[in-house]
Amino acid sequence: MRQFSNEHVAAVVVTALAAVLLVLAARRRGEGWAVHASYALAVVIAIAYATEYLVNALDGTWSARFNLPLQLTDAVALVSIVALCTARQVLVEVLYFWALTASIQAVITPDLDEAFPSLLYFTYFIVHSGAVTAACLLVFGRGLIPRAGAMWRAYGVTAAFAVLAGVADLLTGGNYMFLREKPVRASLLDVMGPWPWYIVAGAVVALALFLALAWPARALRARGRGAR
Repeated sequence: MRQFSNEHVAAVVVTALAAVLLVLAARRRGEGWAVHASYALAVVIAIAYATEYLVNALDGTWSARFNLPLQLTDAVALVSIVALCTARQVLVEVLYFWALTASIQAVITPDLDEAFPSLLYFTYFIVHSGAVTAACLLVFGRGLIPRAGAMWRAYGVTAAFAVLAGVADLLTGGNYMFLREKPVRASLLDVMGPWPWYIVAGAVVALALFLALAWPARALRARGRGAR
């Protein structure tokens, strides 16, 4: 799919609308409605994620080199499903920092061969856009605000996951988390220099983005204390 084509822009717009509308609805309709909406969104993401794996298995393209759930956005999708179903604070915190960085980048600069109306076009955006929507629903809609120190915990989990992906790259010859080379299509990594410097630059940029996301979380915590 060509980036910023009509079908891509449409997916970005739908992502933004879904996130905003679910947050507003959760605030207006209350926790009971928001819990049911969370379960429904979890089911939609899980079906899309499983469908993508099933398609790869049925057409014979599944490979440990490419299809293990070791891209960060794969981990985000799985975390989003569990976080939506359990509302566990630590999972919501990791989801908040991951979805609003990695998943948003995946929506804005998709590394996707398929175009509308391919099934994989829909599963790709349901999974990645769904994670973004899930983070917004849980944090801004249901008020599960990341706690103090959540940013550093999420950054530590990210670093550990990168080590796991690096080991998998060595064992399979894959390119999980793009640690061996940049994605073929345009992405933020293109402005970060050659390998391996873009990995170092990416870690610094990720930290800066996590710090930026920590500010609204801190403000929401302060507002909550003031309201009490």
